[in-house]
Amino acid sequence: MTISHLSNISSGTERSSAATPLIEAEADSFNGSVDYKGNPVHRSTSGGWRSASFIIAVEVAERFAYYGISSNLITYLTGPLGQSTASAAANVNTWSGTATLLPLLGAFVADSFLGRYRTIIAASLIYILGLGLLTLAATLTSDSVHDFQNIKDAMLSAPSQFQVTLFFFSIYLVAFGQGGHRPCALAFGADQFDGQNPKESKSKSSFFNWWYFYSSVGINLTLVVMVYIQDNLSWALGFGIPCIVMTTALLILLLGSRTYRFLNKALLAPDGSSVDQNVCSVSDVEDTKALLKLVPIWITSLAYATVFAQTTTFFTKQGATLDRTIVSGFKIPAASLQIFIGFAIILFIPVYDRIVVPIARGLTRKPSGITMLQRIGTGMVFSAISMVTAALVEMKRLETAKEHGLVDLPNVTVPMSIWWLVPQYILCGIADVLTIVGLQEFCYDQVPKELRSLGISLYLSILGVGNFLSSFLVSVIDETTSGDGQESWFANNLNRAHLDYFYWLLAGLSAVGFIAYLCFARSYIYSRGNTI
Repeated sequence: MTISHLSNISSGTERSSAATPLIEAEADSFNGSVDYKGNPVHRSTSGGWRSASFIIAVEVAERFAYYGISSNLITYLTGPLGQSTASAAANVNTWSGTATLLPLLGAFVADSFLGRYRTIIAASLIYILGLGLLTLAATLTSDSVHDFQNIKDAMLSAPSQFQVTLFFFSIYLVAFGQGGHRPCALAFGADQFDGQNPKESKSKSSFFNWWYFYSSVGINLTLVVMVYIQDNLSWALGFGIPCIVMTTALLILLLGSRTYRFLNKALLAPDGSSVDQNVCSVSDVEDTKALLKLVPIWITSLAYATVFAQTTTFFTKQGATLDRTIVSGFKIPAASLQIFIGFAIILFIPVYDRIVVPIARGLTRKPSGITMLQRIGTGMVFSAISMVTAALVEMKRLETAKEHGLVDLPNVTVPMSIWWLVPQYILCGIADVLTIVGLQEFCYDQVPKELRSLGISLYLSILGVGNFLSSFLVSVIDETTSGDGQESWFANNLNRAHLDYFYWLLAGLSAVGFIAYLCFARSYIYSRGNTI
C-alpha cells in the first residue's frame, strides 16, 4: 500500500470525522424557536420533557386553585350568600361559561401582542389578585356554611350588597386571570416539542395525555383537601390557600425560564419582508380557512359540553341528599364526589397512553393510534351513557325518598348510599380523557403555529358555551315547569324536583349531537397531511 493510498484514507477519515459534528449539530438544532435571550435553541439544552415539566407543575397548581373555587361554588352560593338552588346553578354556569370563553381574549392578546410566556405571567398576577380579594370577601361574610341550617335561615342572614358585589367581582377577576393563563400554558407546553421531529412528535401526542393526567391530580387534591376545609373549617381559609398555591405556580414558571423554547415570530414571514397591512395575504386566507374548518366540530361538540357542566352543579346537589358516610363519624362532602372523575382520569390515562395507543398504533400505523376525531367521538358516547346512568340513579333516589316518607323532608338524609353516584362520575371521567384531551390536541394541531393559543381557546370556548347553554336550559325549564302551582324540575326540595327528566333530556341532546358530529367528522380533511 503506497503513501498516497494512506494519505487518501487519512484525509477521507478526517472529512468523515469533520462531517459528523456538522450532522449532529444540524440534528440538534431547532428552527423556528429561540431561548429567553432570543438566541437559537438546541434540542439537547432546551424544550422537551424537561421544560414541559415546569409548565405541567404550573398547571397542577393552577387547577388546584381554580377548582378550589369552582368545585364547591354552588355550596357557597346556597349557603353564606343564601341563593336558591336554581339561581345558584345558573350563577355557577354563567361564571364557568365566562371563565371558559375569556381564553379567546387571552389567546388574542398572546398571539397578537405579548406572546404566550408574558401573557401567562400577566394573567397569573390578575389571578392572584382575584384570589386575594375573594379571601377578603369570604372573611367579611360568614366563615362557615354551618352557620345556616337551611336555605331559609341563610336568606334571613343575607350578606350586605357590598359583600355580594365584592365576592362576584373577585370571582370574575379570577375568571379573567384564568382566561389568559389556560390557553397559553397548554400551548406553551406543547410548543416545547417539535412536531416535525419523529421522536418529539410522539412525545407531543403523549404530552396532551399527561397534561390532563397531572391536571386531574391537582383537581383531586383540591377536592380532597379544599372542599373539606371549606365545608368544615373556614371559607376564608378555603379560598386563601388557593391564593398561596397560585403564587407558588408563578414562581415555578419563572424558575424554568432558561430552558424554554419560545416561538420566533420573525421566522413566520418566509422572506422576512414587511407586508401591507391593508392587503390580505395568502397566509391570512389559509389561516382563516383553517379556523373555519373547525366550526362544524366546534358546534357539534356543544352537547357534550352541556353535559360536562352538570358535574359541578346538580351532581353535587344530588349527592348532598344521600348517605355520605364513608366510615363511622366521617361524611364525605358532596362536592368531593367529583374526585371519582379524577380517579377515573388518573387510572384511565396511563392505560390509554401505554396500552391502548400502542396496540392501536400497530393496527392503524398512526402515531396517535386512532385519529383525534375518532377519540373525541368515542368520548361523546361515554358522555351520553353517563346521563342515562344519572337519570336512572335519580329515579331510584326519588323512589327511595317516597318509600320512606321523605318527600316533604328535604333536610333528612335519603337512606341510599352515596356509592350509587359513582358510576356516573366514572363515566364522565372516561369521557373527559377521550373527548377533552382529544379536543385539546385537535384544536392545537389543526391551526397555524402562530395561532395555537387561539386554537386552545377555541377548545375552552366549547366548554364555556356549554355552561351558558346549561344555564339557559335550567332557566327556561325552571320557568316553564314551575307554573300553575307545580314544583319545578329544579325545586329547592330535590325530593319533589325532577332532575331525572333533565338528565334524560341531556341524554337525548347528546345522541342528536353525536349523530351530527359523525356527519362532519367523516368528511373532515386534516391539515398537515393527516387523514381520518
